Amino acid sequence: MTTHAIIERIAAIVGPQGLLTDPRDLEPYVVDWRGIYRGASPAVVRPASTGQVAAVVELCAESGTPLVPQGGNTGMCGASVPHATGREIVLSLARMNRVLEVDALNNTMTVEAGCVLANIQQAAAEADRFFPLSLGAEGSCQIGGNLSTNAGGVNVLRYGNTRDLVLGLEVVLPDGRIWNGLRGLRKDNTGYDLKHLFIGAEGTLGVITAAILKLYPRPAATATTWTAVPHPEAALEFLSLLRRHCGDRVTAFELVSRNCLDLVLHHIPGARDPLPKAHDWYVLAELSDSHPGHALRRELEVALEAAIENALVLDAVIAENEAQSRALWRMRESIPEAARAEADMLYRHDIAVAVSKIPEFIREARSALVGRFPGVNIICFGHLGDGNLHYNAFVPGRKRNDAAAREARDVTVVVYDIVQRHHGSFSAEHGIGLAKLDEMRRYKSPVEIELMLTLKHALDPRGIMNPGKVLSGDG
Repeated sequence: MTTHAIIERIAAIVGPQGLLTDPRDLEPYVVDWRGIYRGASPAVVRPASTGQVAAVVELCAESGTPLVPQGGNTGMCGASVPHATGREIVLSLARMNRVLEVDALNNTMTVEAGCVLANIQQAAAEADRFFPLSLGAEGSCQIGGNLSTNAGGVNVLRYGNTRDLVLGLEVVLPDGRIWNGLRGLRKDNTGYDLKHLFIGAEGTLGVITAAILKLYPRPAATATTWTAVPHPEAALEFLSLLRRHCGDRVTAFELVSRNCLDLVLHHIPGARDPLPKAHDWYVLAELSDSHPGHALRRELEVALEAAIENALVLDAVIAENEAQSRALWRMRESIPEAARAEADMLYRHDIAVAVSKIPEFIREARSALVGRFPGVNIICFGHLGDGNLHYNAFVPGRKRNDAAAREARDVTVVVYDIVQRHHGSFSAEHGIGLAKLDEMRRYKSPVEIELMLTLKHALDPRGIMNPGKVLSGDG
């Protein structure tokens, strides 16, 4: 069957609103948001229902046509863009964007995969509930993409990754069959928990079309503080102290180096240093509680007093209102934007080690990079509370338009080898996509790779689902 014939049959399934073929319309779907990965596609299919998704996938399975499922296309590793061959059809879930049900008594919400994350948060708030997944792209990323990459974000410390926020899924399998696992149950021991096959699989095992998400009581009070700490070891001890004083009300705990803050102050209009004096390291921490009142702030003040007495905190400011809290969070969330504005070529490392190993990792990685790459500028920030750091580096003289510099693995290998020695992960929350195929081969054991390939071949024997992502040579 020719590509033209396949597209004609797809058009009959999804109608004129569900198919894009003009190259000008295709452009946003074939390049990632950072402009790193660019592919080609004969068409973008935008189905309006699970039935249409199933019919399209069944046709593609019949004809051997590869598909690239796509959400908001905000990923960091190129998983949602097609290859340059021009053979793959992009399957966008953007039109499937309905909140199907909010069950406040069961603390669940049923949504289609194309729902924008911020809209899910708003729908939960309107029901006096809280959906805790929160990340920088929440105004444009879609929940299907969040599920497919097992997105993390700033609230993992208290609520867990996306995987921990899902009770059920609906998935179109690579042969076009529909698995309806939309059960809002917190206990179900009837065999394998199939939903976990598809969460974090980056669209390589099927197309997530709907999900049942966990909701929580809506926080009635929050307390946010920006603190200066002498070093990462002190930050870690401060986290322990804060938990002793405040328990599981510690929602977020972010580590920020001075390098990061300097970039934000230089490149982000309106940014202001939260403290009067510069320090080498900072922590942005937030507490939340479902009970209103000033008790939460008082608990934070007591914890800060203890931290200052023990020389764990050098200085601190507490947000007086929501606007000040947002301003503090903007400092943290603007770091990636500021880093892009600073230099063209940035080596990004989304790593995880045990929380207790974070200070040791930072010391070892800095020593190794400075020793090998004179003048390197290290941009270290991230989710200290759950062991996930964004440990990025500029190397003087390297430019993105230089293919040799862009593809060089020398910086990355230095960092990831240290991660490996600490039994950590080279991809904590961004996934694999195209960006980290070499790392999969280098750091994953043969047994792990074999198990993954077994699952891939069992569910997708023709290799049509997002081929070449996560596992190279998976077709």
